[in-house]
Amino acid sequence: MRSICGDLLLQRLGPDGAAALGKPLNRGLYECLRSAIQDGSLAPATRLPPSRDLAAELGLSRNTVMYAYEQLLAEGYVHARTGSGTFVAATAPESYLNATAAAAAEQRPSAMSGLSPRGLLLLANASASPRQWGAFMPGVPDVTRFPHRRYAQIAARLWRRPPPEWLSYGHGGGLPALREAVANHLRVARSVRCDADQVLITEGIHQAIDLVVKLLGSSGEQAWVEEPSYWGIRGILQVSDMRVVPMPVDEEGLMLPNGEAGRDAPAPRFVFVTPSHQYPLGAVMSLKRRRALLEFAHRNGSWIVEDDYDSEFRFSGQPIPSLQGLEPDAPVIYVGTFSKTLYPGLRMGYLVLPRALAGAFQTAHSDIYRSGHLMTQATIAEFMQAGDYAAHIRRMRLLYAKRRAILAGLVERYLGPAALHEHGSNAGLHLVLRLPDDSDDVAIAEAARQRGIIVRPLSRYFIGSSVQRGLLLGYACVPEEAIAPAFELLLGCLDQGKRR
Repeated sequence: MRSICGDLLLQRLGPDGAAALGKPLNRGLYECLRSAIQDGSLAPATRLPPSRDLAAELGLSRNTVMYAYEQLLAEGYVHARTGSGTFVAATAPESYLNATAAAAAEQRPSAMSGLSPRGLLLLANASASPRQWGAFMPGVPDVTRFPHRRYAQIAARLWRRPPPEWLSYGHGGGLPALREAVANHLRVARSVRCDADQVLITEGIHQAIDLVVKLLGSSGEQAWVEEPSYWGIRGILQVSDMRVVPMPVDEEGLMLPNGEAGRDAPAPRFVFVTPSHQYPLGAVMSLKRRRALLEFAHRNGSWIVEDDYDSEFRFSGQPIPSLQGLEPDAPVIYVGTFSKTLYPGLRMGYLVLPRALAGAFQTAHSDIYRSGHLMTQATIAEFMQAGDYAAHIRRMRLLYAKRRAILAGLVERYLGPAALHEHGSNAGLHLVLRLPDDSDDVAIAEAARQRGIIVRPLSRYFIGSSVQRGLLLGYACVPEEAIAPAFELLLGCLDQGKRR
């Protein structure tokens, strides 16, 4: 059987071998190997086949291969270990590194020229941070407190003898055991009206929204989003050719249009809301506003998409029930995630669909995304059924409440109570630091990044002309002893954001 290196060289040499390069066989083979090392096809520490074996694979003499190896060794592309073999060197010659860096820089503009207008729009509004951990990254839980040992025990036992169907493609909206566990949890914790047949397991909220828009939306239709709102949902809507319309929020949540203007305005296909904890400002949608929104959706044939991203973490007062559960057969599609309660890298969430839509969504999800990860779903299902999930949420709720109090206390002490946004409720994984209108929150965020502090500028969450300035400060993933030192570094960046 040929080695991978042999396959690579045969493809590059072609059917006529090194002769096709117009050079002697030994020189042609050397240059082919050198090129593969330079472009990374043969990675550092890769073991090259013994010269006798490679000669047989390529139909060449052993002397031809030995010449190529010796020349590479002399130039520093490979090194030999007595009794072990010949290996690609960890570092290519300096002259090559400089040449490839320059070549890459020259190619970047032309590589972008083929992007579609939709792709360019997506990149122009991209806001994902290259760093996803540390003070004060919003929306990230403390993954170090995840019960790894307990989760690993469940996973190890299931892996001893997994059913074959768990190792194949998924179908039907996810593993039945997990769908049942999610339905049971949501009925109790969030007052969601559902059973397992209405639950569809997704790879996070982004995939869930993408599926909703694909199946229920058409090009050019309106989608109302909160102003400000999560940039990730807006990006999905924009690349799906939906007309994104920002709707203002106040202390009671999303504000519906009133009077004649409201009656004459085109009805949206979707209304995206975060009623239990508005993202990013933190307001809780009032019961009056929720009922008005449901009535509006019934009257106009609109779908409400309820994003309940971190509702488990409320640190005072009564739990806020879901909008979906306020009435039977509500025109609401409920979206949730395990990213905040377990860990973001899990990439797992769920949809709760009206019964009439569930079957169509399950079929489409299987067809478009070829879902899987059933072993992971089985592990989470048992983790929930055994009570570990609820216990973990209780522990983290206490921990996050403590961290929030520390950070809020620092803000009030050094910047005054008015620096905390007035819509903020005692919940979630972040708080909003208000800044003067003449501040450049983007510049402050960049200055903080250079000091190792991650914050998000509030202005990037707005798409209309009325923009507020501020910073999103995540506290969940910051150990208590690290909050004050990190905040001190952030204070040193605030003066750098004065707009001229």
